[in-house]
Amino acid sequence: MEGGQTSAAAPSYIAWSIFNTFCCCLPLGIAAIVFSCQAQNANALGKSAEAMDASRTAKILNVVALVIGVIFIIIFIALKATYLK
Repeated sequence: MEGGQTSAAAPSYIAWSIFNTFCCCLPLGIAAIVFSCQAQNANALGKSAEAMDASRTAKILNVVALVIGVIFIIIFIALKATYLK
């Protein structure tokens, strides 16, 4: 970068993606891992626009996977609680 310009690396959310894959929603977690890896690779190559796009997509997938996982856990607990009575 010339002229004193610096660009911050886009976050990859890889740890969050792995957590969501194992604990919340497998299909969305896998997709989030793919986009997280794309963000990491684009950061390494200096392609900040591609990295930001992949990072944004990974974040959205992670949020959706987490929400779906929490909803399923709440439903599971509610069903268990009703069958225990």
